[in-house]
Order: sequence, then C-alpha cells, then structure tokens
Amino acid sequence: MFLQRRKGKLPSGPRAIPALGNLHQLNTKNMVKSLEELKDKYGPVYTIYLGPKPHVVLYGYKAVKEALVEQADNFSGRGDFPSLLPLMLFIQLGIAFSNGEKWKILRRFALSTLRNFGMGKRSLEERIQEEARCLLEEFKKTKQTLFDPTFFLSRAVSNVICSVVFGKRFEYEDKKFLTLLQLINDNFQIISSGWGTFYNIFPGLMNYLPGHHHRMFTNLEKMRAFVEENLRKHEKTFQPDCPRDLMDCFLIKMQKEKDNPQSYFNLETLVMTTLNLFFGGTETVSTTLRYGILILMKYPHVTEKVHEEIDKVIGRNRCPTVEDRSKMPYTDAVIHEIQRFTSIIPLSLPHCVIRDTHFRGYFLPKGTEVIPVLSSVHTDPEKFKNPHTFNPENFLDENNRFRFNDAFMPFSTGKRICLGEGLARMELFIFFTTLLQNLKFKPTIHPDVIDLTPSISGAGRVPPVYNLTVVPR
Repeated sequence: MFLQRRKGKLPSGPRAIPALGNLHQLNTKNMVKSLEELKDKYGPVYTIYLGPKPHVVLYGYKAVKEALVEQADNFSGRGDFPSLLPLMLFIQLGIAFSNGEKWKILRRFALSTLRNFGMGKRSLEERIQEEARCLLEEFKKTKQTLFDPTFFLSRAVSNVICSVVFGKRFEYEDKKFLTLLQLINDNFQIISSGWGTFYNIFPGLMNYLPGHHHRMFTNLEKMRAFVEENLRKHEKTFQPDCPRDLMDCFLIKMQKEKDNPQSYFNLETLVMTTLNLFFGGTETVSTTLRYGILILMKYPHVTEKVHEEIDKVIGRNRCPTVEDRSKMPYTDAVIHEIQRFTSIIPLSLPHCVIRDTHFRGYFLPKGTEVIPVLSSVHTDPEKFKNPHTFNPENFLDENNRFRFNDAFMPFSTGKRICLGEGLARMELFIFFTTLLQNLKFKPTIHPDVIDLTPSISGAGRVPPVYNLTVVPR
C-alpha cells in the first residue's frame, strides 16, 4: 500500500492519495477551517494523512478533554514539528520538544528554577511591574503619533524572560536585543504560514525547494549565537555558591553531573532550553497583547468598563498588582476572553501517544501523532454561547463575578500544559492594566470597520498589522 502502514484501528477520515496524503483537502493558509469542515463530515475524532503519516485529530471540548486530561499520561508524548528544528537539535535538546525521561527531568528542573526565581511570587511580580512601567514610558514617547506596537510589546515581554534566564534586562535600543526579537517574530510568522505548514508535512522535499522556509534556520542560527554570546559573558562572572538566574542554576547542574556521560545537562541542552523559553515566552504573550489592544479598540464599550474597574479598584496613583485581579472580575474576564477568542496557538503543539492506547473504541499504536485543535475547544457551542463573538460574559456569572470555564485552554492542558502559564498570566494582567490605567488606545479607522481576522492562521495566529495612537487618560 502506498501509505505508511500502521497496526491498530485508527479513526476513519478522508481518503488520502499517494505521497500527498490529504493535502488536497487542506487549506494550508487556514488549517483550522479545513479541520472544522472535515469534523462536520467525520465527527470529532478522525484521521488525516499529512504526507504519508497519519495524524488523529481531536476536535471539540469533549474529545480533547478525554485525551489530554482523562488519559493524560498516554497522550503526553511530543510529536514531530520539523519547522522548529535548528540544526536538527531542537527536538532532541529543548524542553518543549523532548520526550521520555529527558523531558521529565528538564521540565522538573525548569519549573523548580522558575519558582525559585519568583514565578508566582512577589519578586517576579516586581520585575513585571518594572517592565510595564518601561513599556508605558515608551508608549508615551510616541507623543500621540501613529506607531506599530509589535516590537514595543515584544521587547517588554522578552525582558521578563531575560531577567529570569540572564538575570538582567536589555535596553530597548539595544540593537542585538531588537534583532533577536525580529528573528523570533519572523520565525513565528513563517511557521504559522503556508511555508511552515508545507515544511512540517514534507521536510525532506522542502529542503530542496526555494522559499521563505529556509529563513527559519538562518534565523535560528542567529538566535543561537545570541544565547551563546550571553552564555560566554555569564560564565566569566559565574559563582556556584550564588546563583543569579536560570542559566547559573543550569551551570551548577552541569558541574554536579560532569562525570555522568548520560546527563542531560550540557551546553547544547542549555542553549536549546533557553531558546525554548525565549520563543515560547516572548511571541505568544506579546502576540496576545497585540491582538488584545486591537480588540479593545474595536469594542470601546468594553474598554470603558475596564477603565472604570481600574479606577475603582486601583486608582491612578499606584501600580497594578496580581492581588488586584481577584477584585477585578470584569478585567479578568476580558483578558480570558481575549485569549479564548484569539486562540494564538490554535492547533496546540503536536502530541503523540507514548504507548498503545485505546480511545473511543479505536486503537492508537504507540507513536501515533495527535492534533488537539485547541481553538475548537474555545469555540465549542456547548461551553460558550455565540463562541465566534467576543464576549467577556463568557467568564462572568449572573452576579458579574468571575467564573472559570474548564474549556479555557490557551496554555493547552494535561501533562504538556505550558510550564510558563503562571508567568504568562501575571504578565497579561499587569501589562494590560498598567497600559489601560494610564492610556487610551486610538485606532486609525472607525471601530466598526476594524477587522479582527488573523493575517496568518496556521500553527499560530498572527493579528493583522495595524497602527494606533495613545493618549493619556
């Protein structure tokens, strides 16, 4: 048979053709829409072939929950994602794309280190507050002229990661720092585009074809060089008895395990783990902020209610704190709704089953790749009313108190839930409230004609490019 044989009983799905699989039935510029149309025909669990390889698609809240939560361990493997392979090492050495014991050890180390350096604590909150004030000042410097907020936001968000990884922040005018952010942004757009989708399906073929996908790897080489340069500077002042940041903690682990040839703590893993944190911690949060500002300009009545709540709870004379969130249900609901509505990572990162798995009457052999469509959870009509409409009331009860919805999964769910979830939640609340406490966002066109359709929708969703002005409140 021309397609890759797999033992077991996979869910039914559209008929594939030689070599191409189901590519002829997929819009590579809008994979989510294609997967939705196939769900209407084959149900919430079905199989598609990306090239010769079968992938089981999970569509909707119930299917995703049954797999990633109720069978969390079975579905905890990380599938292939070729477009994120710098020098063929990214999957093998970084946290996000490793598997088995290596993944467990690196994830445990990263989580404990992030907690030690303030994730969920007052110390990291103060770093975010400091960065939010710097971002606010940069916005004010525009003096009511038009500007694109993209790199204003990414510099601020990335500096929070820098403070944890490198123990320092970079000045916004630092050319090397700005170049790093441009590389991250460029790669996110390529990976989310048709080029990235084609590369993930046909990596061998695409290596020989011209196109933007080749830029991903030159970008990653430059990102790697940035991390290595900062690592060399770090080693000169490294003191094992006084760790300053995640990089120092990793170097300490390397020293302790230097005689263990099987150790996962080495320079290559340190560089790739740092890149994982940079990419995951910079682009997703800054893109959510960028999309959120556009949404708030389209719905000024929502913005006005957030302004009122900020004035009532925080006032104008002190910095917002994470503690304020529990007293600000509407603002909290707006931030949750921004994340639900935009679904920045709509298809999650690919999963695979780590053992032979029975699921809904099917038999998935070990290694079967799985695509949990997170955006389908966020638009499940059984969990959200009018799911394709922006409505903060999705997260409010009848008494206007904040109400959590277990179909809220912007950080995924189960064993592979984003390890930076706590940090991202702190950043989104403090950055949004600091800006809205002090500024009004002014669009260049009437709110009614603002188009929220993403400019790119693939592995990630990229908001349309826009300019705005900000005026003091």
